[in-house]
Amino acid sequence: MIYISAVGLVNALGNSPDEIAVNLTLGAAPGMRLRSGWLQDQDAVLGGVDGELPAIPDSAAVHRSRNNQLLLAALAQIQPAVDEAIARYGRDRVAVVMGTSTSGLDEGDAHVRLTHNGETSVNWRYAQQELGDPSRFLANWLDLEGPAYTLSTACSSSARAIISGRRLIEAGLVDIAIVGGADTLSRMPVNGFNSLESLSTTLCEPFGRDRRGITIGEAAALMVLTREPQSVVLLGTGESSDAYHISAPHPQGEGAIRAITQALNDAGLTPDEVGYINLHGTATPLNDQIESRVVHDLFGEAVPCSSTKHLTGHTLGAAGITEAALSWLILTRDLPLPAQDFDRYAPDPTLAACGVLHQPTALKKAVILSNSFAFGGNNASILLGRVS
Repeated sequence: MIYISAVGLVNALGNSPDEIAVNLTLGAAPGMRLRSGWLQDQDAVLGGVDGELPAIPDSAAVHRSRNNQLLLAALAQIQPAVDEAIARYGRDRVAVVMGTSTSGLDEGDAHVRLTHNGETSVNWRYAQQELGDPSRFLANWLDLEGPAYTLSTACSSSARAIISGRRLIEAGLVDIAIVGGADTLSRMPVNGFNSLESLSTTLCEPFGRDRRGITIGEAAALMVLTREPQSVVLLGTGESSDAYHISAPHPQGEGAIRAITQALNDAGLTPDEVGYINLHGTATPLNDQIESRVVHDLFGEAVPCSSTKHLTGHTLGAAGITEAALSWLILTRDLPLPAQDFDRYAPDPTLAACGVLHQPTALKKAVILSNSFAFGGNNASILLGRVS
């Protein structure tokens, strides 16, 4: 079995596990607010990480991006576990597997704006926006010699990083895998989703009657995977790629069904043994319609489920690891299950009936399924459980 020994995370809910746990319980996200300068010609609600982030020194200027600063903030929270792993197993036995979809894209955007306006751009380095930079940066920062690579499969990227880290350990290539991801607010995805008519300029409404689209957020999260028994175990994983459409899910949710079923089979669990489902729940008309049907067909109405996108925003390549980290917090701290904010908006009565939560409730079975469904029909499902 593969276990999770440490978790670090920052997002719109807060800058530490303690702060995030409190705000997740309250259903309040301090970093979720109306912001200017990201969407052309209007403001939009976006989820940001507030406060000062760790600085990247001049010696690592080629990696100087907000994306990597978010990773450093998450790393600081798990540094003792990382240091202990390196000392115990050696630098060549620790892997780094990251997921991202933006990397340092915002720094590239700033460079283009400056040069197009005839101004000098002195801080930009091409490597900042390379998709491989997050893993390269962390491996260099920690002076590691094991495998280090980045996955970019849109919104399933960091969920697949978890799956890949598990495989590296099970294959005997490493003893420890630092897995995770980060994505940063950037004008390209914000305006790109808006051009697809998939962005809500107000706070998103997952499974709501009048839902209009996603709220984008930024975040980073890291996990340390190990064979050493811990309080939370990675029970099973599943992944698929139905390649139905570049930006729309399969109309019958075939890829999502395969990923969830694979995770259940991998864990040796039946649907009624799952205690909570963290839904992908983007608040786009198609995702919520199809995901609710998939959950209904596989789980019926008995398993509590909800989306946390209204609390973190859709953190794109960081979504999978962010929501797995929230699931870890629920399991380790016995937090109530988050509910949809149906006091703020009306649920959609036309969606397939499943266990979408209207009110926070206690977790009765210590098994959580977290789903990440991405562009191109790229799907990943993660099953976590509390060790009794």
